[in-house]
Amino acid sequence: MRRPSSLKMAMVDRSFIGLETPEVPIEVEKGRIRQFAAAISESNLIYFDDAAARAAGHPAILAPPTFGFTLSILHPQTFDFKALGLELERILHAEQRFTYGAPIHAGDVIRVRARITDTYEKKGGLLDFVCMTTFGRNQHDQPVFEMTGLIAYRRRSQP
Repeated sequence: MRRPSSLKMAMVDRSFIGLETPEVPIEVEKGRIRQFAAAISESNLIYFDDAAARAAGHPAILAPPTFGFTLSILHPQTFDFKALGLELERILHAEQRFTYGAPIHAGDVIRVRARITDTYEKKGGLLDFVCMTTFGRNQHDQPVFEMTGLIAYRRRSQP
């Protein structure tokens, strides 16, 4: 397929595959769990109340399963998309999936790091995709989540 010459054809640099952020410890706070649970319209008291969580067999308030996304946002050293050659206004969140390990509770300290695992193009070079995986391990060195995300990048047409 012939590509239009008016498109900027450089795809996301594949040398970024394997790039990793430093691992950062993040303490899980009760208030943040409660905020997240309320934001996703959760009603189960184990996400809000210590006594209800303990009665259900948890040591403290339990974080909802997708709380790992919040931890990834709290990571202070995420990828600099501009340094990767991507304009923020052209990025679209395309996909996200989780693999779960041990549950996350208030008071846990989760070590979070992320890695770029792949880049590729589609639509005859009109779109680039960057696949990133974020890992979380608790203070006992148990995996608590692995979040795989995919962003789509729409290339800019050149005049």
